[in-house]
Amino acid sequence: MKFIKELREGEKISGVYLCKHKQAAVTKNGKPYENVILQDKTGTIDAKIWDPNSLGIDEFDPLDYIDVVGDVTSFQGSLQISIKRVRKAQEGEYDPGNYLPVSSKNPDSMYQELLSYVTQVKNPYLHRLLVSFFEEDDEIMKTFRKHSAAKSVHHGFIGGLLEHTLSVTRLCLYYCQTYPILNKDLLVTAAMLHDIGKTKELSAFPVNDYTDDGQLLGHIMIGAEMVHDKAREIPGFPQNTENELKHCILAHHGELEYGSPKKPALAEAVALNLADNTDAKMETLTEIFAAAGEQKDWLGYNRLFESNLRRSSTT
Repeated sequence: MKFIKELREGEKISGVYLCKHKQAAVTKNGKPYENVILQDKTGTIDAKIWDPNSLGIDEFDPLDYIDVVGDVTSFQGSLQISIKRVRKAQEGEYDPGNYLPVSSKNPDSMYQELLSYVTQVKNPYLHRLLVSFFEEDDEIMKTFRKHSAAKSVHHGFIGGLLEHTLSVTRLCLYYCQTYPILNKDLLVTAAMLHDIGKTKELSAFPVNDYTDDGQLLGHIMIGAEMVHDKAREIPGFPQNTENELKHCILAHHGELEYGSPKKPALAEAVALNLADNTDAKMETLTEIFAAAGEQKDWLGYNRLFESNLRRSSTT
Protein backbone atom coordinates (compact mmCIF):
# COMPACT_ATOMS: atom_id res chain seq x y z
CA MET A 1 0.00 0.00 0.00
CA LYS A 2 0.96 3.62 -0.38
CA PHE A 3 0.56 5.89 2.64
CA ILE A 4 -1.95 8.72 2.30
CA LYS A 5 0.64 11.50 2.58
CA GLU A 6 2.46 9.97 -0.42
CA LEU A 7 -0.58 10.00 -2.73
CA ARG A 8 -0.59 12.30 -5.75
CA GLU A 9 -3.32 13.36 -8.17
CA GLY A 10 -3.66 11.03 -11.15
CA GLU A 11 -2.33 7.95 -9.40
CA LYS A 12 -4.15 4.65 -9.06
CA ILE A 13 -4.13 3.09 -5.60
CA SER A 14 -4.49 -0.45 -4.36
CA GLY A 15 -4.11 -1.27 -0.68
CA VAL A 16 -5.66 -1.65 2.74
CA TYR A 17 -6.85 1.41 4.67
CA LEU A 18 -8.91 1.97 7.80
CA CYS A 19 -12.45 3.16 7.10
CA LYS A 20 -12.82 5.95 9.63
CA HIS A 21 -16.24 7.11 8.40
CA LYS A 22 -18.92 5.98 5.98
CA GLN A 23 -22.17 7.73 5.14
CA ALA A 24 -24.77 7.32 2.42
CA ALA A 25 -25.57 10.43 0.38
CA VAL A 26 -27.43 11.54 -2.73
CA THR A 27 -26.22 13.71 -5.62
CA LYS A 28 -28.18 16.75 -6.83
CA ASN A 29 -29.60 14.48 -9.54
CA GLY A 30 -30.90 12.01 -6.97
CA LYS A 31 -28.25 9.35 -7.55
CA PRO A 32 -27.05 7.55 -4.41
CA TYR A 33 -23.36 7.46 -3.50
CA GLU A 34 -21.28 6.98 -0.35
CA ASN A 35 -18.92 9.32 1.47
CA VAL A 36 -15.96 7.51 3.00
CA ILE A 37 -12.98 8.75 5.00
CA LEU A 38 -9.88 6.57 4.75
CA GLN A 39 -7.14 6.71 7.37
CA ASP A 40 -3.62 5.51 7.94
CA LYS A 41 -0.91 6.68 10.33
CA THR A 42 -0.02 9.58 8.02
CA GLY A 43 -3.49 11.12 7.93
CA THR A 44 -6.94 10.90 6.38
CA ILE A 45 -8.41 11.43 2.92
CA ASP A 46 -11.95 11.80 1.60
CA ALA A 47 -13.18 9.08 -0.74
CA LYS A 48 -16.34 8.54 -2.79
CA ILE A 49 -18.11 5.42 -3.99
CA TRP A 50 -20.12 6.82 -6.86
CA ASP A 51 -21.91 3.55 -7.67
CA PRO A 52 -22.41 1.61 -4.41
CA ASN A 53 -24.35 -1.17 -6.18
CA SER A 54 -21.76 -1.98 -8.84
CA LEU A 55 -19.81 -5.24 -8.99
CA GLY A 56 -16.68 -5.19 -6.85
CA ILE A 57 -18.19 -2.96 -4.14
CA ASP A 58 -18.58 -5.26 -1.14
CA GLU A 59 -20.26 -4.47 2.18
CA PHE A 60 -18.16 -2.92 4.96
CA ASP A 61 -18.69 -0.78 8.04
CA PRO A 62 -16.92 2.15 9.73
CA LEU A 63 -13.73 1.05 11.56
CA ASP A 64 -13.31 -1.92 9.21
CA TYR A 65 -10.00 -2.35 7.44
CA ILE A 66 -10.81 -2.33 3.73
CA ASP A 67 -8.88 -3.26 0.60
CA VAL A 68 -9.39 -0.38 -1.81
CA VAL A 69 -8.77 0.02 -5.53
CA GLY A 70 -9.34 3.48 -6.94
CA ASP A 71 -8.11 6.70 -8.52
CA VAL A 72 -6.60 9.74 -6.82
CA THR A 73 -8.43 12.86 -7.97
CA SER A 74 -8.65 16.46 -6.81
CA PHE A 75 -11.70 18.44 -5.68
CA GLN A 76 -11.54 22.10 -4.62
CA GLY A 77 -7.81 21.87 -4.08
CA SER A 78 -7.87 18.72 -1.93
CA LEU A 79 -7.03 15.16 -2.90
CA GLN A 80 -9.85 12.65 -3.01
CA ILE A 81 -10.18 8.94 -3.82
CA SER A 82 -12.71 7.64 -6.32
CA ILE A 83 -13.20 4.05 -5.16
CA LYS A 84 -13.72 1.51 -7.96
CA ARG A 85 -13.50 -1.72 -5.97
CA VAL A 86 -13.51 -2.43 -2.25
CA ARG A 87 -13.72 -5.41 0.06
CA LYS A 88 -13.35 -5.97 3.78
CA ALA A 89 -9.77 -7.03 4.56
CA GLN A 90 -9.06 -10.10 6.67
CA GLU A 91 -6.77 -10.33 9.68
CA GLY A 92 -3.21 -10.94 8.57
CA GLU A 93 -3.59 -8.72 5.50
CA TYR A 94 -2.65 -5.56 7.39
CA ASP A 95 -0.60 -4.27 10.32
CA PRO A 96 -2.82 -2.19 12.67
CA GLY A 97 0.22 -0.09 13.56
CA ASN A 98 0.15 1.42 10.06
CA TYR A 99 -3.27 2.99 10.54
CA LEU A 100 -3.15 5.09 13.68
CA PRO A 101 -1.37 8.46 13.42
CA VAL A 102 1.21 8.87 16.18
CA SER A 103 3.31 11.81 17.37
CA SER A 104 6.86 11.75 16.05
CA LYS A 105 8.05 12.72 19.52
CA ASN A 106 8.65 10.36 22.44
CA PRO A 107 5.61 10.45 24.77
CA ASP A 108 7.61 9.54 27.89
CA SER A 109 10.10 12.35 27.29
CA MET A 110 7.31 14.84 26.63
CA TYR A 111 5.43 13.87 29.76
CA GLN A 112 8.54 14.10 31.93
CA GLU A 113 9.22 17.59 30.56
CA LEU A 114 5.64 18.59 31.31
CA LEU A 115 6.02 17.34 34.89
CA SER A 116 9.19 19.40 35.25
CA TYR A 117 7.13 22.52 34.69
CA VAL A 118 4.78 21.53 37.50
CA THR A 119 7.68 22.01 39.92
CA GLN A 120 8.14 25.59 38.67
CA VAL A 121 4.67 26.60 39.89
CA LYS A 122 5.22 28.00 43.39
CA ASN A 123 1.65 28.98 44.28
CA PRO A 124 0.71 26.14 46.65
CA TYR A 125 -2.88 25.85 45.43
CA LEU A 126 -2.06 25.90 41.71
CA HIS A 127 0.84 23.50 42.28
CA ARG A 128 -1.43 21.13 44.19
CA LEU A 129 -4.02 21.35 41.40
CA LEU A 130 -1.47 20.37 38.75
CA VAL A 131 -0.23 17.48 40.87
CA SER A 132 -3.80 16.22 41.25
CA PHE A 133 -4.25 16.20 37.47
CA PHE A 134 -0.89 15.01 36.17
CA GLU A 135 0.59 12.92 39.00
CA GLU A 136 -2.31 11.49 41.00
CA ASP A 137 -5.22 10.92 38.62
CA ASP A 138 -4.33 7.66 36.86
CA GLU A 139 -7.22 7.86 34.40
CA ILE A 140 -6.39 11.40 33.27
CA MET A 141 -2.66 10.64 33.12
CA LYS A 142 -3.24 7.63 30.87
CA THR A 143 -5.76 9.38 28.64
CA PHE A 144 -3.79 12.63 28.37
CA ARG A 145 -0.66 10.88 27.09
CA LYS A 146 -2.47 9.11 24.24
CA HIS A 147 -5.14 11.61 23.24
CA SER A 148 -5.26 13.77 20.15
CA ALA A 149 -5.68 17.54 20.35
CA ALA A 150 -8.29 17.67 17.60
CA LYS A 151 -10.48 15.62 15.32
CA SER A 152 -8.71 17.33 12.44
CA VAL A 153 -6.86 20.60 11.63
CA HIS A 154 -3.86 20.21 13.98
CA HIS A 155 -2.33 17.60 16.31
CA GLY A 156 -4.95 15.06 15.28
CA PHE A 157 -2.82 12.08 16.27
CA ILE A 158 -2.00 9.89 19.27
CA GLY A 159 0.05 12.03 21.63
CA GLY A 160 -1.14 15.22 19.93
CA LEU A 161 -2.75 16.66 23.06
CA LEU A 162 0.44 16.15 25.06
CA GLU A 163 2.60 17.59 22.26
CA HIS A 164 0.36 20.64 21.82
CA THR A 165 0.09 21.29 25.57
CA LEU A 166 3.85 21.09 25.96
CA SER A 167 4.43 23.54 23.09
CA VAL A 168 1.90 26.02 24.48
CA THR A 169 3.51 25.77 27.93
CA ARG A 170 6.97 26.44 26.48
CA LEU A 171 5.67 29.52 24.68
CA CYS A 172 4.01 30.78 27.85
CA LEU A 173 7.24 30.32 29.81
CA TYR A 174 8.99 32.46 27.20
CA TYR A 175 6.29 35.13 27.53
CA CYS A 176 6.81 35.14 31.31
CA GLN A 177 10.54 35.77 30.86
CA THR A 178 9.89 38.59 28.41
CA TYR A 179 6.85 40.34 29.90
CA PRO A 180 7.02 40.95 33.68
CA ILE A 181 3.33 41.87 33.87
CA LEU A 182 2.44 38.18 33.57
CA ASN A 183 1.74 36.03 36.61
CA LYS A 184 3.90 32.99 35.84
CA ASP A 185 2.12 30.57 38.14
CA LEU A 186 -1.30 31.42 36.74
CA LEU A 187 -0.20 31.38 33.10
CA VAL A 188 1.79 28.14 33.28
CA THR A 189 -1.06 26.40 35.09
CA ALA A 190 -3.54 27.68 32.50
CA ALA A 191 -1.27 26.53 29.67
CA MET A 192 -1.03 23.02 31.07
CA LEU A 193 -4.78 22.76 31.66
CA HIS A 194 -6.21 24.79 28.79
CA ASP A 195 -7.16 21.74 26.71
CA ILE A 196 -7.69 19.21 29.50
CA GLY A 197 -11.36 19.05 28.47
CA LYS A 198 -10.35 17.35 25.23
CA THR A 199 -9.79 14.15 27.19
CA LYS A 200 -13.60 14.02 27.44
CA GLU A 201 -14.58 15.95 24.30
CA LEU A 202 -13.00 13.43 21.92
CA SER A 203 -13.10 9.65 21.99
CA ALA A 204 -9.93 7.60 21.79
CA PHE A 205 -8.43 6.31 18.55
CA PRO A 206 -9.27 4.84 16.15
CA VAL A 207 -12.60 6.68 16.44
CA ASN A 208 -11.21 10.09 17.52
CA ASP A 209 -14.61 11.72 17.17
CA TYR A 210 -16.79 13.93 19.34
CA THR A 211 -18.43 12.32 22.36
CA ASP A 212 -21.92 13.29 23.49
CA ASP A 213 -20.33 15.60 26.08
CA GLY A 214 -18.11 17.04 23.38
CA GLN A 215 -21.08 17.80 21.14
CA LEU A 216 -23.19 19.28 23.95
CA LEU A 217 -20.57 21.21 25.90
CA GLY A 218 -17.23 21.38 24.06
CA HIS A 219 -13.77 21.06 25.55
CA ILE A 220 -13.62 24.63 26.87
CA MET A 221 -16.65 24.23 29.13
CA ILE A 222 -15.68 20.67 30.06
CA GLY A 223 -12.17 21.84 31.01
CA ALA A 224 -13.48 24.65 33.21
CA GLU A 225 -15.75 22.16 34.99
CA MET A 226 -12.88 19.71 35.51
CA VAL A 227 -10.76 22.47 37.05
CA HIS A 228 -13.65 23.50 39.31
CA ASP A 229 -14.19 19.93 40.51
CA LYS A 230 -10.49 19.39 41.30
CA ALA A 231 -10.14 22.79 42.97
CA ARG A 232 -13.07 22.06 45.30
CA GLU A 233 -11.20 18.98 46.54
CA ILE A 234 -8.26 21.14 47.70
CA PRO A 235 -8.94 22.69 51.14
CA GLY A 236 -8.86 26.47 51.13
CA PHE A 237 -8.44 26.86 47.37
CA PRO A 238 -9.10 30.60 46.83
CA GLN A 239 -12.22 31.34 44.81
CA ASN A 240 -10.55 34.27 43.06
CA THR A 241 -7.64 32.08 41.93
CA GLU A 242 -10.06 29.46 40.62
CA ASN A 243 -12.06 32.10 38.75
CA GLU A 244 -8.97 33.62 37.12
CA LEU A 245 -7.73 30.20 36.04
CA LYS A 246 -11.13 29.24 34.65
CA HIS A 247 -11.31 32.59 32.84
CA CYS A 248 -8.03 31.79 31.05
CA ILE A 249 -9.46 28.45 29.95
CA LEU A 250 -12.81 29.92 28.92
CA ALA A 251 -11.12 32.69 26.88
CA HIS A 252 -8.24 30.76 25.30
CA HIS A 253 -9.77 30.73 21.80
CA GLY A 254 -9.80 34.51 21.94
CA GLU A 255 -13.04 35.26 20.13
CA LEU A 256 -16.68 34.37 20.74
CA GLU A 257 -17.05 33.12 17.17
CA TYR A 258 -14.16 30.71 17.73
CA GLY A 259 -15.94 29.00 20.60
CA SER A 260 -14.76 30.97 23.63
CA PRO A 261 -17.65 31.97 25.92
CA LYS A 262 -15.53 34.89 27.12
CA LYS A 263 -12.99 37.19 25.47
CA PRO A 264 -9.65 37.58 27.30
CA ALA A 265 -9.83 40.07 30.16
CA LEU A 266 -6.56 39.18 31.92
CA ALA A 267 -3.03 39.57 30.57
CA GLU A 268 -2.51 35.85 31.19
CA ALA A 269 -5.61 35.01 29.14
CA VAL A 270 -4.30 37.12 26.25
CA ALA A 271 -0.92 35.39 26.41
CA LEU A 272 -2.53 31.94 26.53
CA ASN A 273 -4.66 32.73 23.49
CA LEU A 274 -1.60 33.89 21.55
CA ALA A 275 0.40 30.79 22.50
CA ASP A 276 -2.46 28.44 21.66
CA ASN A 277 -3.09 30.12 18.32
CA THR A 278 0.61 30.18 17.42
CA ASP A 279 1.14 26.49 18.05
CA ALA A 280 -2.11 25.46 16.36
CA LYS A 281 -1.30 27.40 13.19
CA MET A 282 2.36 26.45 12.99
CA GLU A 283 1.51 22.78 13.45
CA THR A 284 -1.20 23.09 10.80
CA LEU A 285 1.37 24.51 8.38
CA THR A 286 3.80 21.74 9.31
CA GLU A 287 1.17 19.12 8.48
CA ILE A 288 0.17 20.86 5.24
CA PHE A 289 3.78 21.01 4.04
CA ALA A 290 4.41 17.41 5.08
CA ALA A 291 1.37 16.28 3.08
CA ALA A 292 2.62 18.23 0.05
CA GLY A 293 5.91 16.34 0.04
CA GLU A 294 8.41 17.83 -2.40
CA GLN A 295 5.84 20.01 -4.13
CA LYS A 296 7.17 23.57 -4.48
CA ASP A 297 4.18 25.17 -6.20
CA TRP A 298 1.27 26.98 -4.60
CA LEU A 299 -0.77 24.52 -2.55
CA GLY A 300 -4.20 26.08 -3.01
CA TYR A 301 -6.58 28.08 -0.85
CA ASN A 302 -6.72 27.11 2.81
CA ARG A 303 -9.83 28.05 4.79
CA LEU A 304 -8.04 28.33 8.14
CA PHE A 305 -5.50 30.84 6.82
CA GLU A 306 -7.86 32.37 4.24
CA SER A 307 -4.97 32.36 1.79
CA ASN A 308 -3.28 30.38 -0.94
CA LEU A 309 -0.19 28.80 0.59
CA ARG A 310 3.26 27.65 -0.48
CA ARG A 311 6.66 27.05 1.03
CA SER A 312 9.16 29.91 1.06
CA SER A 313 11.86 29.76 -1.61
CA THR A 314 15.37 28.58 -0.68
CA THR A 315 18.76 29.57 -2.03
